[in-house]
Order: sequence, then structure tokens, then C-alpha cells
Amino acid sequence: MKYAVLFLFSFALLFSACSKKKESKLEAFSPEAFAYNMGDSSEVDATTRVKGFVQNQENGLYKATLAYNVDIVTPAKDTVKSVLVRVVDKSAKEKMSDAPLEAQFDLDSTYKNGNYILIYRIKDVNSGQTAVSTATFDLGD
Repeated sequence: MKYAVLFLFSFALLFSACSKKKESKLEAFSPEAFAYNMGDSSEVDATTRVKGFVQNQENGLYKATLAYNVDIVTPAKDTVKSVLVRVVDKSAKEKMSDAPLEAQFDLDSTYKNGNYILIYRIKDVNSGQTAVSTATFDLGD
């Protein structure tokens, strides 16, 4: 009898440990960035996708809040922090597998031609998890 109780307790413990829902990790993927010459300035358009964010169900919708900022690294390896800061609310009738994050901003003529690195720093507001995504773009004629 003593062994049966011990066996049942061990089985219950093992079952509860294996059945816990696996928490997903915030992940950014598929970054892209492009620069367009606008004469006396350049316009940068960028996008990345994220998955693994927490979604709360409310009034028949799945909702998520993502905060992100965009830094750029110049050809001289100087980092310009927070050229764009944004908080977005995403919602859908069905659970979202991933979501796009977009950035669009202008760089004036003080930014020299060359290869730049764009860095997305993303935070899932609901879970506190963070992710980073980078893309390169060429600023030129």
C-alpha cells in the first residue's frame, strides 16, 4: 500500500510537470530596410515581424501590445538612438501567430552616403520579454 501511494504521488507529480503550458519566447524575424533619396533628405522604410508575444482575449478579440524603438548605426559606427519610438496595439478575431512592426522616418542631408544598420529593440508589454532585430540599408544616390 505504501508503494502504491508513493507511485501515484510520483505519477501525479510527473504528469503535472509535463502538462504545464510551454511559455513562448518573443522572437523577431524577417527584418528588411530600404532608403529612398528624396532630394535633400532620405526616407527609410523598414519592417520586421515578431512572434511569441502574449495575447489577452477580451470582448472576442485577441489583443497584444508591443513597444519598440529603432536605432541606427552609421557608416562611421556611431549609434543614433531612438530615431523612432512607437507603441502599437494589435488585435484580431483569431489568435495571431505573428505580427509586423513597421518603421518609416526621414534622415536629413547631414547623414552621409554608406551602409547603415537599423536595430529594432522590441518589448512585449504584457510579458516584459524583449527581442532585437537588425537589418542593413544603403544610403546613397
